[in-house]
Amino acid sequence: MSTSIPPTWPHCAHGADPAADPVGCRGIHVTGHTACLAHLAGADRDAYLAGLTPGASIDHRGTTFTESLLIALLNVLRDSATGHPRLGDAGFGSATFDGVAGFGSATFDGFAGFESATFESVAGFELVTFEGDGRFESATFESVAWFESATFKDDVWFESATFKDDAAFGSATFEGDVWFESATFKDDVWFGSATFKGAAALRSATFEGDAWFESATFKSDVWFGSATFKGDARFESATFKGDAMFESATFEEADRVGPLVCAGRVELSGAKFGGPVTLSFAARRLECRRTRWSSTAEIRLRYATVDFAHAVFEYPLTIAAEPDPFVLNDGQQLAEDLFPDAYDPGVRVASLRGVDAAHLVLADLNLWECLFTGTVHLDQLRLEGDCTFNTAPPGVHWRHWPPVRFTERRVLAEEHHWRASQPGAVQGWVLGTGRAGPLQLAPAYRALRKAFEDGKHEPGAADFYYGEMEMRRHADDIPRSERGLLTAYWALSGYGLRASRALAWLGAAMLLTIVLLMAVGLAKDTPKQTATGTVPAGGGKVTFEIDKDDPQNPTGNRFTGKRFEKALNVTLNSVVFRSSGQDLTTAGTYIEMTSRLTEPVLLGLAVLAIRNRVKR
Repeated sequence: MSTSIPPTWPHCAHGADPAADPVGCRGIHVTGHTACLAHLAGADRDAYLAGLTPGASIDHRGTTFTESLLIALLNVLRDSATGHPRLGDAGFGSATFDGVAGFGSATFDGFAGFESATFESVAGFELVTFEGDGRFESATFESVAWFESATFKDDVWFESATFKDDAAFGSATFEGDVWFESATFKDDVWFGSATFKGAAALRSATFEGDAWFESATFKSDVWFGSATFKGDARFESATFKGDAMFESATFEEADRVGPLVCAGRVELSGAKFGGPVTLSFAARRLECRRTRWSSTAEIRLRYATVDFAHAVFEYPLTIAAEPDPFVLNDGQQLAEDLFPDAYDPGVRVASLRGVDAAHLVLADLNLWECLFTGTVHLDQLRLEGDCTFNTAPPGVHWRHWPPVRFTERRVLAEEHHWRASQPGAVQGWVLGTGRAGPLQLAPAYRALRKAFEDGKHEPGAADFYYGEMEMRRHADDIPRSERGLLTAYWALSGYGLRASRALAWLGAAMLLTIVLLMAVGLAKDTPKQTATGTVPAGGGKVTFEIDKDDPQNPTGNRFTGKRFEKALNVTLNSVVFRSSGQDLTTAGTYIEMTSRLTEPVLLGLAVLAIRNRVKR
């Protein structure tokens, strides 16, 4: 506030100078006088102080307190039962404390107003109890501010306050709501073991030194939105029973955040990390939408569901599930009392949409509900450990006609959503929020197939190849001829991945060949050879012509054991693309030709499917 603008209360005006300082002293009048407490005549001051008793309300807004004046004031307010000062409503707004402001162990029974106050030396509020509201908005602490073990039983405001030296709130208790919005901590600040029972708002706060929240307890929601941490941000063993909101916060040099436990949501959407960092959270949900990392990062989690949509990172970033409780610096395990024993400590990923996965590593995560469509460089994604995907509903589904059978395979959540939204969808496909169709899913499956192939996980790659082919077959942008070929490829061998299907078709083709050969393909009898020749008169060389009768179509009983044996011989040779040498009718010749064309192909598809499943 400009010194040329007078305060709203009747003020002392001592030392006013129309040219240099037209307002003068801004201290409020002591009741019954025209001067503030600092400029009150000695006898009048003594009389005023003598009239105060413990628990009295005082109003000394704008007053400048020397250390001795403050001691004199607090001494007359000292409760004989406790030996500590006890104040009712206390107005110190815009006051200036030239020396040490020693309010240690005092009790404020009513309102405590220190808004816009200036503490030019140490501010001592350790062990102070604030029974009513505490107002420190826009206060300036030029030296160390001690609030350790202080108790705020109602709401307290530190909005826009400035702490130019260390600030200590260790073991403080905030029973109401607390506001540090836009506060500035130019040096280190300690909130270790502090307890926040109400909401805590630290939006847009600036921490220029290290910020220590170790073992702090937040029993309600806390907001660090748009806060700036220029040094370390220590939250080891902190407990958040509500949501922890760090949206758009900036961590310039923090190398680790946590381990901490949060019963609700950790919100890091829009946050920025400037250096290498390790985040360790045991939380129900972690939101990292449009979060930016400018260096390497490792995110280790328990219990959480992670939304990583549109996150940006320029260096390797790892998201991993922690199998055991986090270990603290003292070797003890992080307490996880906020999570029931039956709660799954596994980590689930909800979305990777919009992420450039070229530097992303996922380890031991549940990807059942993860949305992959729209992920950039998905083929460069690295999957380590036990990363599980959703599966197709296995078995035969008889409620659908014709009956539908799905073989268990890895599928994306978006395929579940798409199939469940189709008319006549079978049970087992799960409807969700994803709106991706075959055109969007085919590239995602193709990229994941390559990622699995690069990781030498061929069986996993086979599942995604199957998914890619399924999406191509169902896509709207392919010609009917290509759809027909894909449908035939799917029906005959499951895209070269279902050996049982190819073998079933092979068995059916062989059985049909045997039946046709026995019915019309094998000759009635083996044709006899006839040799004819002429003996020249007078002797000489005899020339013989050997002829063979044409095979005769069978008649009578054609399905005999002997004919079955011959038909089986022809069929087995056809499977391996060999001629049996049997005597066949004209129809039998064409049957054999067809068999030699189709059955080796089916056998090859079966071998290919087996190879795709077992190779590494």
